Amino acid sequence: MYEKNQAQQEWLESFIAEQGGVAGTVHVQRGEDLYLTAAHNIPPPVLAVVARVPHGKGMAGLAQSKRAPVQTCNLQTDETGSVKPGAKAVDAQAAIALPVLDDVGAVRAVVGIAWGLEGEIGPAREQALMESAASLPQ
Repeated sequence: MYEKNQAQQEWLESFIAEQGGVAGTVHVQRGEDLYLTAAHNIPPPVLAVVARVPHGKGMAGLAQSKRAPVQTCNLQTDETGSVKPGAKAVDAQAAIALPVLDDVGAVRAVVGIAWGLEGEIGPAREQALMESAASLPQ
C-alpha cells in the first residue's frame, strides 16, 4: 500500500473540504519519484497504482517535472495522455495537480484535488490553490 502521513492526511481532508472537492492525494518527492502519503476518496486499486509515481508520469509526475500545475477538465474523458487510465476509476471530473515548492524552488510534494463537476480551473483559482497547497505540512 503506502506510507500514510497523518498530519498530511488531516491537512488533505481539510483542503478538499475547503475547496469543495471530492477526492485528492498528496505525494512527497523522494529522490526522483513521488510517493503517496495521503489520499481521500481514491479507490483501493488506484491507491496501489499511484503509491509510487515515476518522475514525469501522470498528472502528479508532470506537475513535478514542470514545477507548474497540471489540470484536466474531466478525468473521465481526458485524451491528452496526462491522465493515466487508473485515474478514470476516481469518481470525479475536473482535477488539478499542484506542485508544492520548498524555499529554493524545488518540488517537495504534489497535491492533487478533484471535483465532481467538469470544468476548467481559471488562472486566479489556480494561483489560489497553489498558495493553499503551499501550507502542506512536512
